[in-house]
Amino acid sequence: MPVTRKGYTDADLAAVSENPEWTEADFHNAKPFAEVFPELARKLRGRPRSDSPKRQVTLRLDADVLEHFRAGGPGWQSRINADLRKLAGLK
Repeated sequence: MPVTRKGYTDADLAAVSENPEWTEADFHNAKPFAEVFPELARKLRGRPRSDSPKRQVTLRLDADVLEHFRAGGPGWQSRINADLRKLAGLK
């Protein structure tokens, strides 16, 4: 029997595995996550779709302008968007 990781055989690892390989019967009997845990599945769907989703664009900015916004930490793109909205007279 071939020796694998750190001197253990595949049989050794299979004997102590908490996550054994699925059999054909396991696949046949499996149910969708949302069917087994409907409440949890609803919570895990992610954020709701926005009424006004953002659009990705390519925009060239001066290095010092980009550094200024990035220095504020996470959310720098949202801050740029907010400042542009103010300058454009948008809500």
